[in-house]
Amino acid sequence: MTQTYDVAIIGAGVVGCAIARRLTLDGARVVVLEKGADILDGASKANSAILHTGFDAPEGSVELACIQEGHREYETLRAGMNLPLDRCGALVLAWTKEQEARLPALIAHARANGVDDVVPLGRAEVLALEPNLNSTLRAGFRVPGESLVDPWSAPHGYLLHALLNGADLERSCEVQGGTFDGDRWTLATSKGPVAARHVVNAAGLYGDRIDQMLLGEAHFTIRPRKGQFVVYDKRAARLARHILLPVPTDKTKGIVVCRTIWGNLLVGPTAEDQDDRETAALDAPTLKMLDAKGAEILPALADEEVTTIYAGLRPASEFKDYQLRTHEGRNMITVGGIRSTGLSAALGLAAHVGRTLAGEYQALPDPTIPRMAMLAEDQTRDWQLPGNDGVLCHCEKVTFREARAALTGPLAPQSFAGFKRRTRATMGRCQGFYCGQAVQDLLDSEGPGHD
Repeated sequence: MTQTYDVAIIGAGVVGCAIARRLTLDGARVVVLEKGADILDGASKANSAILHTGFDAPEGSVELACIQEGHREYETLRAGMNLPLDRCGALVLAWTKEQEARLPALIAHARANGVDDVVPLGRAEVLALEPNLNSTLRAGFRVPGESLVDPWSAPHGYLLHALLNGADLERSCEVQGGTFDGDRWTLATSKGPVAARHVVNAAGLYGDRIDQMLLGEAHFTIRPRKGQFVVYDKRAARLARHILLPVPTDKTKGIVVCRTIWGNLLVGPTAEDQDDRETAALDAPTLKMLDAKGAEILPALADEEVTTIYAGLRPASEFKDYQLRTHEGRNMITVGGIRSTGLSAALGLAAHVGRTLAGEYQALPDPTIPRMAMLAEDQTRDWQLPGNDGVLCHCEKVTFREARAALTGPLAPQSFAGFKRRTRATMGRCQGFYCGQAVQDLLDSEGPGHD
């Protein structure tokens, strides 16, 4: 890392990956610095995988603008990159008289946000769309544009797009300090110094600390918000056609019930503030509550088996809106406080950063576009195609050809968890009981560090 980059991006979560893609295509020489063993090791490793419309975002907010721009760009690029999109739509459901009374204001808010295709529905209309819902439902409305995506193949694709077109990635590379001489930054990292004319802080759960370290001050404070999830077996996916949303509160969108792109059904997340930025601990009482809440919404869910449980942290701050700031005279941009909607807003945030640095570079004339492995349950998968070398993980139908392809190229995984996110091997019904040793044998012989 002896060269001087145009931009050093701190953090390889979904936002950092999207920014790397945008700036690389704009013509910048980019390096991404990630302290984890692999990308998406922080907040981006766990979410509900919904591509939002922004119907319930604060009116006039940066969050709303970035969600909607990000949604449009995902629609534009997904076919070329082979990224899935399940246009299932969402239902906002009222279960009490008080919640029902709030529906007109929520519909008006959605329309003020430019989401004008929302449809108010009476009880009978909702139950006709979702016959497995608890009959105590009172009313609701439909948001057609809410969709499901693969939360990992998208950011992998964004960063791979950057790497194939000249960007660099340094994993296990923690930023430990830095100085700015009026023209460029010299960042001290665990892998040695990195020089760059501009720095973008996309450090997620550590965004405020990076600002404090490099600038001597931070205008926001991260307070991690934990979300716990319960994931049910694929058989349970038949119970819901839409993303089922509660009437939101001031603090959270509430507990969601929805299918996943891989054919499961999930319930969550919770919204639990904590100080620990590293550990998202699971606890039995909360998981029991989520199980009960799911069965309260979909009574038949009480008879379905749980495949797995997980938890993640969102980089919430004391502010409701995202914290985007260009530090004038310091050649640094902070992209912080990106909470639960970061997956939806990532491409919009990247476009914002790109516009901030507009005029600095010359766009690439003919960039290489990656094609991602298709993992969506309802699409043609590699196990259905000839010459796939057999199935490695039977629960998730991962082939040896897919697994070996994931272990090659500039974004090959550097950890077991990274391999799982690229392929879903060991993430199915048996949770690796049957395929775990075969997966480990493959990683030992062909994975990171093999001879």
